Amino acid sequence: MIGFETPPEIEERLAFVRQVARETMRPQARHYDDHEHEVPWDLARLMWQTALRTGQSFRSSAGGAANGSGVGHLTLVHVIECLSWGDAGLYLCVPGAGLGGAAIEATGTAEQKQRFLARYREGPPKWASMAMTESHCGSDTAAIRTTAVRDGESWVLSGEKIFVTGGHKSMVDSSGLMVVWATVDPSAGRAGMKPFVVEAGTPGLTVTKLERKMGIRASDTASVVLENCRIPLDNLLGSADVSDRTKGFKGAMATFDNTRPSVAASALGIARATLELLKELLAAEGVAIRYATPRNRLSALERDVVDMEAQLRAAWLLTVKAAWMMDQRRPNTVEASMCKVKAGDVVTRITQKAVELMGPLGYSRRLLLEKWMRDAKINDLFEGTGQINRLIIARRILGYSSRELK
Repeated sequence: MIGFETPPEIEERLAFVRQVARETMRPQARHYDDHEHEVPWDLARLMWQTALRTGQSFRSSAGGAANGSGVGHLTLVHVIECLSWGDAGLYLCVPGAGLGGAAIEATGTAEQKQRFLARYREGPPKWASMAMTESHCGSDTAAIRTTAVRDGESWVLSGEKIFVTGGHKSMVDSSGLMVVWATVDPSAGRAGMKPFVVEAGTPGLTVTKLERKMGIRASDTASVVLENCRIPLDNLLGSADVSDRTKGFKGAMATFDNTRPSVAASALGIARATLELLKELLAAEGVAIRYATPRNRLSALERDVVDMEAQLRAAWLLTVKAAWMMDQRRPNTVEASMCKVKAGDVVTRITQKAVELMGPLGYSRRLLLEKWMRDAKINDLFEGTGQINRLIIARRILGYSSRELK
């Protein structure tokens, strides 16, 4: 029988996360929105020390897998939703392996996973990022131009990457790293695309710019240049053989299957925060939502709130299913894209509607509603835009290849 209760082992962990979100993150949300790129070190140290003490990462599913619970990804989406309820930008500043670690998990060998991810269980706070997007290509990953050329016992990387989430913070500590996607054979198209680990402090990798953004301002989004950046031969994740596509383009897609539910969870944390505040504000004005009343007898405002709640719950169930499938080691490409699309739509609509319903007050900086509206939109963009994820879903359902359905 299907159960919808949160497993006890997850609920136990959420008690601490809720406290941090409520007492540490939410009160600081406006400050870090105003002071873009300022690193919230107090939060970072708190979360890092807690992760080291408990063995439970706040940025990857490793904790659940390590303790044998079998609910690592399910735990992760619950944690991320709760932290993003506190503040989505600050959640992205929580130290850990993050997106870079997800790429290593999806494409690395057992030895590489141990070598690169063990550092995220000791020492000072550190981050890992992933660099894929380039100025001439976003969703068309086959068009990347950053090159990796073998030179003796080294790979030499050259190119430029943009919109690297956490790219600057991943270079702060000498133990941080960045997974850079480059081509070993431009003529091979997607088959030539491979992931490489570039460790912080490696000569030839330079953070050249930090984007000034509409939302998630606490989180840095960087541009990086690789100029004859020399890394060890075994920092290539997987095989250099272009005939081995499991660690190339398919590895990149496997990374996104892993991380899209996390993006969806973050979106839904923002959406829940917005809806809860909206209902509080309405209740303060004497507006109660009459859930037991037939829909045709509800006011337009009540119908809006009920619709928002229904959409939020639907998106959450999709997200939980995608995470559960990962814990069961079942393919979840369609489900990961579905929950990401749905959550991106839902958070955008809920935050915009809340600002609309509150009028000038919602548009002002007196409340966090306008900030949440700005934070929301990124969830429809990164980890594959809503349009790209809709294409993925359609191709899988209809049985078309990327060449047949563009």
